[in-house]
Parts: sequence; C-alpha cells; structure tokens
Amino acid sequence: MRGDMEWGTVPGLVRSAAKRYADVEAVVDGRTRITYAELGARVERAAAACIASGVETGDRVGIWAPNSLDWIVAALGAVSAGGVLVPLNTRFKGTEAADVLRRSGARLLFVTGTFLGTSYVASLRRAAGEGDGSGPLPSLPSLRDVVVLSEDAPVDFRTWKDFLAAGEGVAAAEVAAQSAELDGSRLSDIIFTSGTTGRPKGAMITHAQTLRAYEIWADLAGLRTGDRYLIVNPFFHTFGYKAGVIACLMRGATMIPQPVFNVATALANIASERVSVLPGPPTLHQSLLDHPARDTHDLSALRLVVTGAAVVPLLLVERLRGELGVETVLTAYGLSEASGIVTMCRRGDDPTVIASTSGRAIPGTEVRVDGLPGEPGEVLVRGFNVMRGYYEDPAATAGTLTPDGWLRTGDIGVLDPAGNLRITDRLKDMFIVGGFNAYPAEIEQLLGLHPDVADVAVIGVPDARLGEVGRAFVVRRQGAVLTADDLIAWARREMANYKVPRTVEFVAELPRNASGKVVKGELRAGGPRL
Repeated sequence: MRGDMEWGTVPGLVRSAAKRYADVEAVVDGRTRITYAELGARVERAAAACIASGVETGDRVGIWAPNSLDWIVAALGAVSAGGVLVPLNTRFKGTEAADVLRRSGARLLFVTGTFLGTSYVASLRRAAGEGDGSGPLPSLPSLRDVVVLSEDAPVDFRTWKDFLAAGEGVAAAEVAAQSAELDGSRLSDIIFTSGTTGRPKGAMITHAQTLRAYEIWADLAGLRTGDRYLIVNPFFHTFGYKAGVIACLMRGATMIPQPVFNVATALANIASERVSVLPGPPTLHQSLLDHPARDTHDLSALRLVVTGAAVVPLLLVERLRGELGVETVLTAYGLSEASGIVTMCRRGDDPTVIASTSGRAIPGTEVRVDGLPGEPGEVLVRGFNVMRGYYEDPAATAGTLTPDGWLRTGDIGVLDPAGNLRITDRLKDMFIVGGFNAYPAEIEQLLGLHPDVADVAVIGVPDARLGEVGRAFVVRRQGAVLTADDLIAWARREMANYKVPRTVEFVAELPRNASGKVVKGELRAGGPRL
C-alpha cells in the first residue's frame, strides 16, 4: 500500500505532494490561489510556529474554525510538528467547545474570529474565562496558547500573522527532525463524537490508519490529479478533512473549501471553478438539483459524487446521472471510531445497489451483523481502520471494542448475500440532521438544564429538507407556563443549531418501562399527550 510505504505519516504525505504536484493548483480560497509547492511551504512555516509555541510530539492541538485555507495550513502544520489534531465542531457553543478542549488537554488552539455572525473568541471567553489556570482561558489549565485566524486578537491571544512570525527563528532542519520523530503508529488526530450518555468521546486514530483508509477511499472513488474538489463537508468531520484534504494531497487534486453550504454559492463555485468532485450528504445534491437557477450554471465538469449518512433515493442517483451527467455516483458508510470509512460502493455497481445500500467492506476490514443471516442486527467492524480507543476513557472503550477486536457501531443493519450493507436503524437513537449526527441523550441533557423543564425525551422525525430533525417531548415543572417557542429560542442560545428541536410537544408524563427507561417507540408512534 503506497500510503504505508512511501508516506508513513501525514507530514510525509504533505512533503511528497509538495514535490510530486509542485506546480499543480492546490487550494483555491476566494481570491487566493496557491500551488502544492506553496502549500508545502506554508505548512512548514506553520509547523515551525507550532514548535516555537512549545508544541511537542503528542501534544493535542485544537482547531475551531470553518473550512478555509488557513484551517488546512494550521491543521497540517500542527500535525507536522508532532501534534495530535483535535477538530471542534463549528456548530458548538462556547461551553461545548470548552468541554472538548478541557477533556483533550489541548495545549494550543486555533480559532476563527467571527463566523456566521458569532464571535467564537467571545463565546470561549464567556465559557472559560474564569478559573485557576494561568493561560489565556483560565478554566482550561492545559491550554497555553490561543491563535485567532484573523488580523485582530484580544489581549492574551495571538493573531495568525504574529503566530507565524514567531516561528521564523525555527530552522527547517528542526521542523524536519520533529516530524521525523513520528511514525505510522503515532496518533494523528482525536475526533470527538457524542455517545448515548451525551458525554463526548474522543476516537483516537493514527497516521497509518488515516493514510491507509483514504488511499483506499481515493482508489475506490477514482479521485485523480487534475480533479477540482469542492469541499463543502466540514473539516471538523472525517468526511471533510480526510476524504477531502488528505485524499486531495494523495492525488494532487485541487481543494476548493466552502465554509457554509449555500446552494447559490455552490452552484457558482462549480461553474466558475469547473468543479469535478462533490462529495456530501444527499440533501446537498438534492438542493443543487432542485435550485431554480441550476440551468443558468455550467455544471458539465462534475463527474464524481460520493454520498452517505442517510438512505439515498434511487431517483437522486438517476437524476445526478441523467440531468447532470455525473459519471460516478457512490454511497459509503463510516463512523469516527472506524477512521470514518467502513463500507463503500464500487464504480460499476448497479444504481439500485448504490441507492439502497452503503456498499461492501473496504479492503482490510471485516463487517458482520450480530444476528440471523439476512435479518437486522448490530453492525460490527474489525480491521486496520478501528480506533485505538477513546481518549482517556477506558470504560467507554471496553464497552465499544470487544476483546477480539470488533467495534460495536451501535448501528442496526442488514447484509445482503453480496456483502452490501444497508443501515436500517440506530441502537443509540441517533438521528441525522442535514448530514450532522444528532444524539438525543446529549440534547435531552442540555434541555434538562432549563429551569422550567422537569422531564424531556427527544426523537428524530422525518423532514423533507434535512432528512430528520428533533422533536422534544417535555414535561413542564409544576406551575410553569413555558411555551414551545420559548424553549426553542432558549435552545438556540445553548446548543449547536442542528441539535435544536424543531418542534416541542408538552406531555403530562413520559412513557417508561419497568426499569424506568423512556419507551421512545411509543413516542414515535404518537404516544401520550397532555
């Protein structure tokens, strides 16, 4: 496998790409266009700045920012300096981000300035500005340095420009030496993903796992040099960072990061940049097809779509091929605990297989269903892609990884005779909002903090635009006059937007079984009302 033999580590991949594809356009971000050679130089400079900042091999480095060239450079620079990347969801509120930074023990943080009208810096300072620590955010004692990816930064934080300038005294040989301390067995990143307890858990993935998994992804997808890849999938997710940035580095494809999914912007980018590759959730492609101005844009360069995260309508596959002339449409399934990739369709698969399944196990992995043949059961995965465990959480690790190496995914699925996997349900009650995983237990925990909420349960319900959205069943505290609008408005201030329930129903009590657990099946079937 080329990823293991030639590159070895992510910084090895970056240096290889800078040489192999030196004059190929690497990133287009607004008016900024750089080649692979220029990208390599910027990453080296960022790595030097990380070393000057005190980052040592194994230190965790957080990044909380939307898709951009600066994200790519900062993240790859941190990893090239031996850091372990901890990407933070841009939909997080300050308290959610601070919790992940605290639990990961992040030493350095890159954060955007203002995004979608929100000051991430102000949000963080509200959440972590008081405490006993001596760093820039006193309630995060491990955090020694915060770099704002903009031209302005408050006292105790640094601007991106000042951060990079501080690394000018670090010699290239020192950067190379620190990168050389890495090997494939070292952690490259920790991806935090919430579980049924609502407590975020960090899946630990190594350099070798990352490289092998996305070499396979690039091969199966047919990604090639000269492709122009619009990366709408957020970089904080493996679909954006690894199936996007890492895969492009492997093939010399051009990265075009888009920070927010806006259909009009995507159409304009596809036309003006001659975009050929557009992975994303089904809702993204459906929105493009249905946009009234679609026919005014030249989308003829688009040749490859990879989707997943939800059932894909056969009509969507047929429309992508028929109306847009997309040569390759593939579906896939993965989760953070398995390096983001478990199964994938193959080019040449029948459209019904692509639409009704997530394909077959990728090379080097095994997939089985814990149940009778042909019947739904929990999906289990074993192979090189399975995480090393959850960061500093041995109990959760033991509950997820079996002694003989199988990963319990918590997803319910069915395998057909050809080995194609169809995901039918989720043990953990997770639902998917426009491509983002939403976990009821976490949302319930947050809603339960409202002073007028006595009890709450959340389920996912179908939504024409987003696939699924949350519905909350709430028991008010005695004497409270809380309304649905009140609670939804409060939730929008306290949690990421995709987690906010779109509807609230008030009930006298929640249906529970003998052991006290909420019977969500009864709620889904239209259970008790007030």
